[in-house]
Amino acid sequence: MGNEVAGTLVVSEDVIAEVAGHAALQCYGVVGMATPSSTDGLAKLLPHSRSRRGVVVTSDEDGTLISLYVILEHGVNINTVSTNLVDQVTFALKEFVQTPLRGVGVHVQGIKVRR
Repeated sequence: MGNEVAGTLVVSEDVIAEVAGHAALQCYGVVGMATPSSTDGLAKLLPHSRSRRGVVVTSDEDGTLISLYVILEHGVNINTVSTNLVDQVTFALKEFVQTPLRGVGVHVQGIKVRR
C-alpha cells in the first residue's frame, strides 16, 4: 500500500509558463525572453522578472502547447540553440509539472550582442 490519494492535480498555466520561462533562460545562447508580438517589428527584451510573458501556454484535451518567444545571442547556431531549448523546456515540464505536452515551439524574435 502506498500513500496514494484519489483526486486530480491541476497546474495553472501561469505555473507552466513560469517553469518553461525559467528553463528557457538557463539554455545556452538565450539572451532573454521577448514579447510575443511586436507591432513595430522590434522585439522587446523582457526583464527576468517578467520572463513568463515571453511564454504562451495553450491547453486542450490533447495536452499543452508551449510557445517560447526568445532573443538569442549573436553568433550562435539558431537551429542548435532552438533544439536545445525545446529539449530543456520539455525536460523541465515533464520532470516538475508532469503535464501532457503536445509540443514546444520556438519563435526567435531577435538577435542581440551579449555585453
